Amino acid sequence: MSFIRPEAIAGLKRWRGVIAAGFVLALGLWWGLTSLGLIRWIGWVLAIFGGAAVWTGIQRARFRGGHGGVGVVAVDERQIAYLAPVGGGFASIEALTEVAIAPDRSGLPVWRFRSGMELLTIPAAAEGTEALFDALTALPGVDIEAAIRASRTRPDRTVVIWSKPRPRLH
Repeated sequence: MSFIRPEAIAGLKRWRGVIAAGFVLALGLWWGLTSLGLIRWIGWVLAIFGGAAVWTGIQRARFRGGHGGVGVVAVDERQIAYLAPVGGGFASIEALTEVAIAPDRSGLPVWRFRSGMELLTIPAAAEGTEALFDALTALPGVDIEAAIRASRTRPDRTVVIWSKPRPRLH
């Protein structure tokens, strides 16, 4: 028997990275402001790392993962795998040329990973889509804020999150 509501537990699990990083930040600030010598400098370094971890944790918590959708998403060895009864597939992160969120035929958001002429489409409600956050952060110049906004709403158009830079010809 639990004394904490399941919704509260889910919220704590979602924000657990921010909470842990907040403790690291607070410890670093405490050491930096109240200690002397080497501990003071260690405290300031710890506070900087804690602040960066808080920022990353907030972005990760805002990135909405799917639950209850068709299929399962797994990211392993820099490869995105979508396992579904119909329409599953794989996409290598190195081979990606574009990442976008677009509406499907019913208006629900889907992730689109383009690798050359191949297209991997993953429903945003598929289990394990929170693992896509780590895959997206590996791409240089990705617009994480656009991914967060697009994954939280029903898009009315295609939102390009990242595209591979094309070489300049001159």
